[in-house]
Amino acid sequence: MSGPARFVALGGAGEIGMNLSLYGYGRHWLMVDCGVTFADESAPGIDLLMADPAFIAERRKDLVALVLTHAHEDHIGAVPYLWPRLRCPVYATAFTAALLRRKLDEVGLTASVPLHVVAPGAALDLAPFVVRYVSVTHSIPEGNALLIDTPAGTIFHTGDWKLDPEPLIGALTDEPTIVAAGERGILAMICDSTNALRAGDSGSEAAVRRTMQEVVRDRDGRVVVTCFASNVARIETVARIAAAHDRHLVPAGRSMWRTIEAAREAGYLSDMPPLVAESDAGHLPPRHALVLATGCQGEPRGAMTRIATRAHPGIALDDGDTVIFSSRIIPGNERAIGLLHNRLVSDGIEVITERDALVHVSGHPARDELARMYRWVKPRIGIPVHGEARHLEAHAELARSLGVPEVVTVANGSVVELGRGPARVVDQVPTGRLALDGGTLVAIDGEAVRTRKRLAHHGLLSAAVVVDRYGRLAAEPQLAAFGIA
Repeated sequence: MSGPARFVALGGAGEIGMNLSLYGYGRHWLMVDCGVTFADESAPGIDLLMADPAFIAERRKDLVALVLTHAHEDHIGAVPYLWPRLRCPVYATAFTAALLRRKLDEVGLTASVPLHVVAPGAALDLAPFVVRYVSVTHSIPEGNALLIDTPAGTIFHTGDWKLDPEPLIGALTDEPTIVAAGERGILAMICDSTNALRAGDSGSEAAVRRTMQEVVRDRDGRVVVTCFASNVARIETVARIAAAHDRHLVPAGRSMWRTIEAAREAGYLSDMPPLVAESDAGHLPPRHALVLATGCQGEPRGAMTRIATRAHPGIALDDGDTVIFSSRIIPGNERAIGLLHNRLVSDGIEVITERDALVHVSGHPARDELARMYRWVKPRIGIPVHGEARHLEAHAELARSLGVPEVVTVANGSVVELGRGPARVVDQVPTGRLALDGGTLVAIDGEAVRTRKRLAHHGLLSAAVVVDRYGRLAAEPQLAAFGIA
C-alpha cells in the first residue's frame, strides 16, 4: 500500500502573490513556482518580498525540481534570489524561460541555473512524480496547469487560469485533457481563488480590444495606456489600436521592453509596428502618440508614476491628454493608485479606469468558471489557494456546494496529507518572508527593516540613506542626532 502525498504552501495561501507550493512523497519534494510580492508601506524602502524557503532549502538534496506554471512575477520573480539556496533543475515553457533568462542575466546566474524548456503538453518524469503540463488561458502567454501523478494519486494544480473563448494570444484552456483526467480520477485539486467572490465569469480579452478601439478613436491629445507589462495580448491590442489610428507606439518602462523582446523570441508579436524609443517620444505630435507604460499599480519607479510626476525625461503630458488604466487595483495598492489618479486629474488629464469602460478583464476565474472546472475535474479533495482569507473561504463554500467530498482550507506552512484516509492538516512547518533590500535578502522582521521603519516614521528615509543587513546606517551619519542611528 502506497503512503500519502503531501501539499505545503510556503507562500500564496492567505495572500495574493508570492506563490511557492511544495508537493511531497516519501522523502522527495517537488516545488511549483517561486514568486514575489511587492512591498507596501509596512516595509518602507523595500523593493520586493518573497517566501522564506528555509524549510525546503534544508531538504534541497531531496528537491527533484522547480516547475514554473507561467511568467508572472508572483510565480517566477523570486527565482533569481532564492535559486542559490535550492540549486535544483528548473522547468518552464518557452516564453516563461525567455523572461526568466533575462532576470537571471541581471544577477549573473544564467550560466549556473539548469533551465529546461518544456513543450506545451509535455510530461516530465521527476521520480517519484510525473508532471504533465496542461494549457490554460491566463493574462499572459503559456499559462499552465499541472497534472502531478504520485503513487498516492493524481493531483491537479491549476496555477492561474480563466475560461476565455477569445484570448487573442495563447491557447484556450485544454478542456478535453482536463475532463479526461477527471474521468480517470483526481485525488486533489489545488485551485486559484483570486476571484472567488465575483459572480459570473471573468470576461474576454477580445471584448477589451473592441472597447479600447472606441475609447481611443476620437482622442486628439496624447493617449497613455498603462497595464501589466506581462499581458502580451494587451500589448498587441494597444499596438493594433496605434496602427489603426495613425499613432506611433512608445513602450515606456524597462519591463515593457523586456516583455516585448521575450515575446518575440518565443514567437509572439511578430507583426508589431515599428516602436518609438521613450527618449524620442517628445518629438511626436500629440495626436500621433500612444504610450504603453508600466506602473499601473502606482509603483514609485514605474513609468506611469514618473510620467505623472513629470520626472520622466522623455514623456510629458498636458491638459487634454488621456490616461487609460487597463488593469485592476491589486489589494493594498489603493492609496498609491488613488494618489496617481488625483495627480493626473489635477493636471487636466482625463483618467479612464475599468470602472468607466471595459478596458480590463481579469486573468482569474470568477464563480461560474470555478464551478465549470470543478465539474470537469471532480476532485475528491479541494484545496483553495492564491487568495486572501475571504477568497479562500468563499471558494471553499462554493466547492462544498458543488459536492466536493473533502475541502481543506490552509495557511502558509500547513502540511496537508493526501491519499491515506481523509485529507487533513497534519503538521505546520516554519514560514516567513524575506525582503529584497537593494540587492540583499534580509528577514522582514530583522534589524534592517526595523531601522527603515524608524527612519520613515521620522520622515528621514530617502534614496541617500543606506541601511546594511544589520540595520547600521552607512550614509547620512547626521541622522544619529535624531536618536535613530
